[in-house]
Amino acid sequence: MEFLYRPIGFVRSPFTEAKGSPIQPSGARGAEGRIDLLPGYAAGLADLAGFSHLFALYHFHRSSGFDLSVTPFLEGREGQGAPRGLFATRAPRRPNPVGLSLLRIGRVDVAAGVVHVVDIDLLDGTPVIDLKPYVPVFDAPTGEVRSGWIGESGRDAATVRADGRFVAPGQGTDGE
Repeated sequence: MEFLYRPIGFVRSPFTEAKGSPIQPSGARGAEGRIDLLPGYAAGLADLAGFSHLFALYHFHRSSGFDLSVTPFLEGREGQGAPRGLFATRAPRRPNPVGLSLLRIGRVDVAAGVVHVVDIDLLDGTPVIDLKPYVPVFDAPTGEVRSGWIGESGRDAATVRADGRFVAPGQGTDGE
């Protein structure tokens, strides 16, 4: 079975290279960007302004290949730290290079087909696959919530920056 997705728009952000960019929205506090939808999709933004946040699903366009065992950014400098199973991380090199970010909505311009967002951790030019509103009653889990291996190191996500460990061969420092 094969799936074909086409972008609905593209990200505009201050981050042009993966190396040195935030690894999660918590590390991009205050960083502003926008999602420019392609012609024909603008009407889909109606009513989005009533939400505070949205999930952006996107394609890691500067990433290729994958390893099933990786050393995540939160596990120290490149090449150091404990290897983890790929699916227990948010590493960008994946069998299906799909990313997910929870972004704060600044404002929505339906006529222009633009969503201005805050706390953006995406690279400029990232293709957007879909947008979905964050709805706490749907999305905030109840009961016990565990963070697995991330535990204490997850608190560092606001200060850790991307390095070259997930850059695909031949991609230089621009891999996501």
